[in-house]
Amino acid sequence: MRYYIDPFGCAKNQVDAENMMAALNLAGWTPSEPQDAELIIINSCGFIESAKQESINAVLEWRKLYPGKKIMLAGCLAQRYEKELKESLPEADLLFGNSDLAGITKAAALAAEPPQPLTPGAAGDSSPAVSAGERPLLSFPGSAYVKISEGCDNRCSFCAIPLIRGNLKSRDVNSIFDECKSLLKRGIWELNIIGQDIGSYGRDFSGLVGAAAGLYSGPEVSFPGNNLNSLKMSLPGLMEKLSGLNGDFWVRLLYIHPDHFPLPILDLIGEDKRFLQYFDLPFQHGSKKILGLMNRRGNAETYLELIHTIRQRFPDAVIRSTFLTGFPGETDEDFNALVDFQEKAALDWAGCFAYSREEDTSAYSMKPQVPKKTALQRKKIIEDRQISITEKQMDRFVGRTFDVLFEEKVEGEEDMWLGRLPFQAPEVDGAAVIDTSEFINASALINDGRELQPGVVVKGKITGRAGMDMEVTVL
Repeated sequence: MRYYIDPFGCAKNQVDAENMMAALNLAGWTPSEPQDAELIIINSCGFIESAKQESINAVLEWRKLYPGKKIMLAGCLAQRYEKELKESLPEADLLFGNSDLAGITKAAALAAEPPQPLTPGAAGDSSPAVSAGERPLLSFPGSAYVKISEGCDNRCSFCAIPLIRGNLKSRDVNSIFDECKSLLKRGIWELNIIGQDIGSYGRDFSGLVGAAAGLYSGPEVSFPGNNLNSLKMSLPGLMEKLSGLNGDFWVRLLYIHPDHFPLPILDLIGEDKRFLQYFDLPFQHGSKKILGLMNRRGNAETYLELIHTIRQRFPDAVIRSTFLTGFPGETDEDFNALVDFQEKAALDWAGCFAYSREEDTSAYSMKPQVPKKTALQRKKIIEDRQISITEKQMDRFVGRTFDVLFEEKVEGEEDMWLGRLPFQAPEVDGAAVIDTSEFINASALINDGRELQPGVVVKGKITGRAGMDMEVTVL
């Protein structure tokens, strides 16, 4: 039997897709192009309305293209709306949630049977279905995501993730270490550490909260040295463990809730240069009122203090964030507070979303609802303002030399490649446009003697900026 998987959603969803592929491959299935597959799997996103519609449209489009094939809707959307989808989406022959990824083989076996929807189980096992050594990777060569936890306990009032993936469930430190070690043996250079909130990693095991765990709540919080023995099941404890890995590589930390920022990681980043000075902190807003309604403890002042703390320690630190416009009750005054925060924060990278009203979240019934048109107009203002901020921030790197990860050759251009620099996360932060025309002695620069190809890392000098992309010449 042959399958084709059509992945949607975030990096966490990508890891789920990779684990499903691994389980299917071990069970004797073969990945193929859609025209040759008996089963087409849409690994869906159920986070916000636009993402849900995109996944549903994919089911409809595949059904139109291949009326005789079996189609499975998997992932977050199937997990969250199993009952509704049984009735409203007959184009999907099978439903499979994300509660037990290893169960994909049993679900896929029904592709040989008459259409029979499956009922997803309870949300979320964070453990991989198979070992990292067996897992196919959907990332560009040289990069992989490592999911260290599942679910979330934060209960932001706008967020449906706990409804889909349940409460926080952290993986064991040793299993994460073994996965990273296996990925490095496969030639991976960049380990992207992900979870719904990796700053909360281990709290479900240790019960450590507040300043005792080094969580950020203002400049007065401190951590007693580097004694992390009691914090092995924490992000600092995990980083200390990963420091024991041999070799050269990047570790990129993604998605740390700013209310749960563990200050000890700054010491660890300073001690081990393989941990990138890259901080992904979804601040969401700058209005104290709106942040309170979002069920967040922080405010513009504490968030700006956190940014100052990071930049004071690491002048080259790169900070990414996301903002949310149109949250219920957001007035012009609140939006102006967000604009003011954006200006003062001077973030290197930032994305913006318009509020999506999600059933069963506490914000769903909040009033007054902001008109969608207004939310989208505010979103565009934030996005437009961020362009000049990001351009200014990126200009500080021009003329400097960094490692650059090669991802793909530019079609039709003999000496041009696309890749990424340490301050560019996968898919969201622009690209490195790499000129290799003067790169003559490749084998002398690449330790194992390989020629330039996707996944290799060499030294490059940033010669300029083209919009959000950086122009790089290989040395």
